[in-house]
Amino acid sequence: MQASSWILCGVVWAAMAACSTAAPTTADPGYGPNPNLPAPQKQLIPTVNVAKANPWPAGTAPVAATGLAVKAFATGLTHPRWLLVLPNGDVLVAETNAPPKPEDGKGLKGMVMKAKMKEAGAGTPTPNRITLLRDADGDGAAEVRSVLLENLNSPFGMALVGDQLYVACTDAVMRFPYRAGDTRISATGSKLTDLPGGPINHHWTKSLIANAAGTKLYATVGSNSNVAERGMEAEEGRAAIWEIDVASGQKRIFATGLRNPNGMGWEPGSKALWTVVNERDELGDNLVPDYLTSVRDGAFYGWPYSYYGAHVDARVSPKNPDMVAKAVAPDYALGSHTASLGMTFSDGTTLPAAFAHGVFVGQHGSWNREPRSGYKVVFVPFDGQKPAAGALPVDVLTGFLSAQGEAYGRPVGVALDSKGALLVADDVGNAVWRVTNATVAR
Repeated sequence: MQASSWILCGVVWAAMAACSTAAPTTADPGYGPNPNLPAPQKQLIPTVNVAKANPWPAGTAPVAATGLAVKAFATGLTHPRWLLVLPNGDVLVAETNAPPKPEDGKGLKGMVMKAKMKEAGAGTPTPNRITLLRDADGDGAAEVRSVLLENLNSPFGMALVGDQLYVACTDAVMRFPYRAGDTRISATGSKLTDLPGGPINHHWTKSLIANAAGTKLYATVGSNSNVAERGMEAEEGRAAIWEIDVASGQKRIFATGLRNPNGMGWEPGSKALWTVVNERDELGDNLVPDYLTSVRDGAFYGWPYSYYGAHVDARVSPKNPDMVAKAVAPDYALGSHTASLGMTFSDGTTLPAAFAHGVFVGQHGSWNREPRSGYKVVFVPFDGQKPAAGALPVDVLTGFLSAQGEAYGRPVGVALDSKGALLVADDVGNAVWRVTNATVAR
């Protein structure tokens, strides 16, 4: 095909994608412990339904559920994505975005998608810093703000072990000395271990959590593609959670087949590791649900060969029935294309009793579904050590989409602060929101 023909095809694809003529679907069935999954839909042109990012109008904020209240903990940040609450109550915020990825998104389709992601607020140059927020007077808003670390490489996950702060950058876990009360770390830091990165680095975010003993770190690494269309060689070490020895930096793969795991947490009763995972695209508006799941050592969760256990993805070649037979079905579906990223267990919260035991999930929001999904914070109630049977997610914080379908904000990381309130990082709204019990001061 001549270059002019390729350009014409690209223009047509972009125009159709921008208009997104797909008919509205029925309610997404992909929620709960046993989602009713529809048949895959072949899409000649994938759905693109981006919510254009616009600032929060003056005096506005997200909408808290009945019995809850919300206010800004901090505003004027630059693309805040992830949170860590320190033992002294200080809050660390990763102000960050994707690094340069010269080999990702090439071609006309890649160019169009980059333009649409910029429209959605994902085109902000990465600030590459960790900012410390401190509510010194206890009024529920941070009046102290300091750059704790800067000149990092797309930092994301953070974990404190003793007097060492670990930061998962896009290609490595870095270690820095930390003393309680520090507002600035001037030390250069040292590399604990490398993580898969590179010139493609399709899913660039790397989350991080430490075990209770502080001897191991767990890092998430997303896939380098949608469904291994670049070949499995490009997926070496990816779509996985890595276990890292704190003392030596040596690492091993803990679990695989997780397309794009992000937030992690330890279930308080069983002490099992849980994560939220973004699933694959281009199988229709109602496939494939993102999910919340416990993670077993050595387990395989399906990607790319299958989803939700034995549901084979016919697009993947060569097929691998042996791996499909091993695939573990997730514990709980979070809706298709919701971009569920942040998670934290609620035990210890001071929110009302209905939120006492379960998981808060930050849903960044869809860009490829009609109608849109996500763009909110939800709560998954647990019964014992698992999501409650038949329970659907409960809205906690909404209002991130305007009536005109514009994105005032997009929630990402979530964490409980030292008073049991819920903090939510809003990367498009450039804020951290604080959700409290409406009947309890602060």
